[in-house]
Amino acid sequence: MTTAQTPPTPGTGPLSGVRVVELAGIGPGPFAAMLLADLGADVVRVDRPGGVGLGLDPARDLTNRNKRSVVVDLKAPDGPARVLDLAERADILVEGYRPGVAERLGVGPGDCHARNPRLVYGRMTGWGQDGPLAHRAGHDIAYIALTGTLNMIGRPDEPPAVPANLLGDYAGGSLYLVVGVLAALHHARATGTGQVVDAAIVDGTAHLSTMIHAMLAAGGWQDRRAANLLDGGCPYYGTYETADGRYMAVGALEEKFYDEFLSLLGLTGLASARTDLTRWEELRERVAAAFKTRTRAEWTAVFEDSDACVAPVLGLREAPHHPHLAARATFTDHDGITQPAPAPRFSATPTAVRTGPARPGADTAAVARDWRIPPRPADDPGTPDTEGPVTEGPVTDGG
Repeated sequence: MTTAQTPPTPGTGPLSGVRVVELAGIGPGPFAAMLLADLGADVVRVDRPGGVGLGLDPARDLTNRNKRSVVVDLKAPDGPARVLDLAERADILVEGYRPGVAERLGVGPGDCHARNPRLVYGRMTGWGQDGPLAHRAGHDIAYIALTGTLNMIGRPDEPPAVPANLLGDYAGGSLYLVVGVLAALHHARATGTGQVVDAAIVDGTAHLSTMIHAMLAAGGWQDRRAANLLDGGCPYYGTYETADGRYMAVGALEEKFYDEFLSLLGLTGLASARTDLTRWEELRERVAAAFKTRTRAEWTAVFEDSDACVAPVLGLREAPHHPHLAARATFTDHDGITQPAPAPRFSATPTAVRTGPARPGADTAAVARDWRIPPRPADDPGTPDTEGPVTEGPVTDGG
C-alpha cells in the first residue's frame, strides 16, 4: 500500500524550490528568467547600480514579475563575491553578456562551479559563445536574417517583414534557454554535476525552421517569399482586409475546412482552385473582394460557429477581451496592468502572477535571509547601491 502524498500548495508552480540567479540584462535573458519565475522558481535578479534596460519604468517591466531583486556592483571589490554567494546556493544561473565578459568580471562558469559544482550555468546570446561573430554586437533582426527565417516573411514584391522581436529573441532565444537549463537541471539532479548551456538565438531560430527545411529538401517549399502553403502564398492561408479597414485571418488548409470556408464566404465554382495553382490568383482576388463587402465584426459573426478556420485579427488591447481568451483567463490583471497569464498550465502545480515587477534592490535583506547568505562587512541591506553602471554587460538583446 502506498502512502498518500500531501498535495502541492496551489499557485506554487512545478519549479517551486528551484533557485535561479539572473544577472540583469535586456531582452531574451530576462524573459527566460520570467518564465522560470512564472513556473514557481525563486528567481533573484542581480541588478546593476543605475539600472539596465530600455528606459522602461521598473514598475511596469513585466518581464521582472514573480522575481526578487538585489543590487550588486560587479566592478566593486566585493561585487563578484556577492554574486558567487548566490551562485553557491542556486540551481540555475542565467546571464546574457558577450562571451568572456562574465569571466573577466569573476562570475564565469569556472568561478561559479568552483563554489557549486551542481550549478546549471545558462548563457543567452545572439551569436553563441564561439564562431566568427561571437563577439559582435547584434539584435534580433540580424540573428534571424542570417538563419534564413527573416527572408520567409512578407510579400514577394516588398522587403522582408519584421516580426517584432518575437521570432528571434523569445522563440529562438528565451524558450530554448529555458528548455536547455531545465534539461541540464534534470541531469544535474541525477548526477550531481552541473554544466554550461550555450543558448544562441541563431541556433534556436534555425532549429525552429526544421519542418521548412524538410519541405525544401522534398521539393515542397520554394526558397522565396509568399510562394508556399504557409507563408502567404496560398490564397486560403493568409489575411484579408474587411470593409472597415480591419483584417480577417484565414487558415482553411484541409479540403473540408476549405469547402466550408467558401460556402460561408458565399463563393461558388472554386472547389477545384484549392489544388490548381494556376487558379490561385483568381481565388485570391475573389476572396479579397468578398471580404471587402462586410466589416470585421460582421465576418466574425459569420464564421463564429464554423470549422472554416477563420478568425479576426485583433490588436493587443483587443485580445484580452475576446470571449475565448477571457473564458480561459489567457490574460490577467495584476496591480492594474493587463498582461499575459503564465503558460502553460498544470493540473497539480498551478502557476500565477504572484508579485508585480521586482524593484531594483528592494529584496536584498529578504534574499539574504531566505538563502542564508552571511553578511559581508560593507553590507547595508536597506540601501541599494547608487554607483555608476557596469560597462561590460549585455549591450544588446542577446548580443
